[in-house]
Amino acid sequence: MDTVPFNATAFPFEKNFDNVRMMDFVKNNKMLSVWSSVAYVVVIFGGRWVMERKEKFGLNPALALWSGMLAIFSVLGTVRMWPEIFHVIRYEGFYSSVCSLGFMEHPVTRFWTALFILSKIIELGDTVFIVLRKQPLIFLHWYHHITVLLYTWFSYIERAAPGRWFICMNFGVHAVMYTYYALRAMKIRVPNQVRMIITMLQLSQMIVGCFVNFYVYSAKSQGKHCNISFENIYYSFLMYFSYFMLFAKFFYESYINPPQRSVSIDAEKRAARLSKPKAS
Repeated sequence: MDTVPFNATAFPFEKNFDNVRMMDFVKNNKMLSVWSSVAYVVVIFGGRWVMERKEKFGLNPALALWSGMLAIFSVLGTVRMWPEIFHVIRYEGFYSSVCSLGFMEHPVTRFWTALFILSKIIELGDTVFIVLRKQPLIFLHWYHHITVLLYTWFSYIERAAPGRWFICMNFGVHAVMYTYYALRAMKIRVPNQVRMIITMLQLSQMIVGCFVNFYVYSAKSQGKHCNISFENIYYSFLMYFSYFMLFAKFFYESYINPPQRSVSIDAEKRAARLSKPKAS
């Protein structure tokens, strides 16, 4: 099969993006992702402690704006990244799509890859809304934010080739997810099935992530060239597999066997009064 160069038209801001400077910035600030994660943990758990003594905030307009901006960003990232991966699969095959570095060389995908890496720090702000609105903060949520940030930051430095798949999938799922969050925050009625579909998309993303890691491991073990280290593959597989297990657990507990709703406090008090023996 002949190789056909990906020739998508790049906008001026994509063509003029200084990728060398971006790479140097990430290399020289490797610990930024680590310190961001540490600060994130301190803020969210310290915030939960503070909010125990305060009334929850509504923040619907702010949440709608926040989610809406991330939805637009994710849609744009999807539109700009996905054509390249389709092109590579069509003209070069699946092997090239997980092992070649074309997406780090074309100005369009190079630009959106860099923004994707930086966005993982921005997305930590999601949890601030959960804390201030006093919503349940599950392990899956903050564990996912921290590990994605750390993995993407260091994989960008390594120029890990399977990142093409991971970035495209994440952009696509987040385009749907943040749009859903924005609509909910704007009080626009969304069918309950959409929430389940989003979780199914996330589960599918983790399955594909595990498969890609298994594939590149097999390719490298056979002596084929693939631009990723074995160490990166190990971390990536463990990360994706842990996500799969946690999302599967979340799916089961949310849609298959949800916990019974607890009785309200007032109802409990009424029941307690009725059960008390009357004085003789």
